[in-house]
Amino acid sequence: MEKAIVVGATGGTGASVTEELVKRGIRTVAFGRSRGKLEQLKTRLGQPENLNIAVGDAFRPNDIVSASEGMDVLFHCANVPYHEMASKLIPLGESVMEAADRLGLKVVAIDGIYPYGRRQMARATEEHPKQPHTRKGKTRLAYEKMLFSDRWNRARVMIVRLPDYYGPTANEASYLGSTLEAIAAGSMAFFIGNMRVPREFIYLPDAAFMIAELAGRDDAYGENWHIPGAGLISGKEIVRIARQASGSSKPVIPLGRGGLSLLGMGVPVLKEVVEMLYLTEEPLVLSGDKYERLIGPVRATSFEEGISATVRALQRRNGSLLAINSN
Repeated sequence: MEKAIVVGATGGTGASVTEELVKRGIRTVAFGRSRGKLEQLKTRLGQPENLNIAVGDAFRPNDIVSASEGMDVLFHCANVPYHEMASKLIPLGESVMEAADRLGLKVVAIDGIYPYGRRQMARATEEHPKQPHTRKGKTRLAYEKMLFSDRWNRARVMIVRLPDYYGPTANEASYLGSTLEAIAAGSMAFFIGNMRVPREFIYLPDAAFMIAELAGRDDAYGENWHIPGAGLISGKEIVRIARQASGSSKPVIPLGRGGLSLLGMGVPVLKEVVEMLYLTEEPLVLSGDKYERLIGPVRATSFEEGISATVRALQRRNGSLLAINSN
């Protein structure tokens, strides 16, 4: 892999994958809708010579094709809000695959664990049954079938599945993104789900490293891959570490079905989280055995180090934005 394009480069996973590719010296194109956000990403990474930006709409295959000429691998990191998933996820994926198929690109699609439904294995391998019982899970399973469809004659695709994630680039699309952002800012925060039940989370820089490792392996395409986190951690422990790193002691309020439904009256995306709360009560934990067997050791930054680094990075970023706005 010498040249790559990241579709959805300013999102949580996209920004982290872009940074990892740039570090490896790979000629990279960051593709997204907002020129301003793309420029901010390039500035944050130090204006690297091997990073170019391309403005376009991922729902328009021609936009992707124009930006992807000469690329080897397309990283599909674009996503849609929860409340638009049923209507927009598959059209988005079809647009990306149509563009990749025209150019004969390899595609690395980043996805989550929703297609599995309720946990049926202590540590879920890639062979875990896919029996979704939620609307989002069923949509995600249909999305997988579309990606691996024989409609695509030239594109080659793999799906990389992540658990819930956190990191400096994580945003509202992740359960922990807004929580850590608020704690870093010294504000009251919300935590989605039960704070006592240990759950799996992955540090995005670790995920990006392993995603890049997979993308460079020709024999990894045509399959599903799991990228596990550093183990399990409770919400209470996450909050303890984040507060210690930020110096904040403001309250963190857990949100269950009632709270999410109430807040969802004004914020549609929160209402849509309710049906996924089963994952915060009966966590599904990913096995990294396949990755370790065929690629190498799983990279797993400790929660203490990863959460602390995330909070400090958010504080630096917020401080920089305040300085810019005051000038």
